[in-house]
Amino acid sequence: MTYTVRQVGAANTLEYKGYIEKDGKPVSPFHDIPLYANEEKTILNMIVEVPRWTNAKLEISKEIKLNPIIQDTKKGKLRFVRNSFPHHGYIHNYGAFPQTWEDPNQIHPETKAKGDNDPLDVCEIGERVATVGEVKQVKVLGVMALLDEGETDWKIIVIDVNDPFASKLNDIEDVETHLPGLLRATNEWFRIYKIPDGKPENQFAFSGECKNKKYAEEVINECSEAWKQLISGKSVDSKGIDLTNTTLVDTPTYSDVAVKEVPAANPLPAAPIDKSIDKWFFISGGAH
Repeated sequence: MTYTVRQVGAANTLEYKGYIEKDGKPVSPFHDIPLYANEEKTILNMIVEVPRWTNAKLEISKEIKLNPIIQDTKKGKLRFVRNSFPHHGYIHNYGAFPQTWEDPNQIHPETKAKGDNDPLDVCEIGERVATVGEVKQVKVLGVMALLDEGETDWKIIVIDVNDPFASKLNDIEDVETHLPGLLRATNEWFRIYKIPDGKPENQFAFSGECKNKKYAEEVINECSEAWKQLISGKSVDSKGIDLTNTTLVDTPTYSDVAVKEVPAANPLPAAPIDKSIDKWFFISGGAH
């Protein structure tokens, strides 16, 4: 399967949309791409939203038909993540697992918080900087549980199966062995990255501890089951998510005409980013 991006508009503008195509046909990265890339369910597909070391807060749109990747906005302005010293932008390739949903109608028994209404967030820790809309094949290593404004916001830690380190990393303790400091930096970054925008530091469940692969797989399984309920149209409050898809013929929201409604590709050169985004922010008590 070959996934490509149909770009409409210029990056760093309100008009930008990145539609995901499979073999040239538009699909929903939320609903149409399978969660698992192999029958054994050991390799998963991840959609990259934000490449490492970039600042634009890109995400799969929940409300737009076929869920293209767009840049998040606040009060009509494009959102960028600030540089919290010593980090630059996002510190990992950041994205989401398809066919997963953190159900806001459910409270997790251990975090005591409801789901955040998004596909599961994924941090890919390999060495290659990814591209927007790339579909990577990854393996699961562990999970952190961020508590964001009363919601559980899981961050699944994964590595690209083609990364030189992939064979050595099979569970969370292997990350500390082979990539010392990476988990601590990940925890610190998630804790402080909103502070430059005037927000308080983020809190974690489990005292910030990264849970192991088995725990992460249980979270993925729960969110996969929640998505199945969502897409089936069965008595689940869909919270405004557009469920249109172009491949799941047995679902009530399958549409063969949605493909024709996607705008033609119109990739324009990226707009310049305001120079203020390059600023370093020095956050006291950043390193715990």
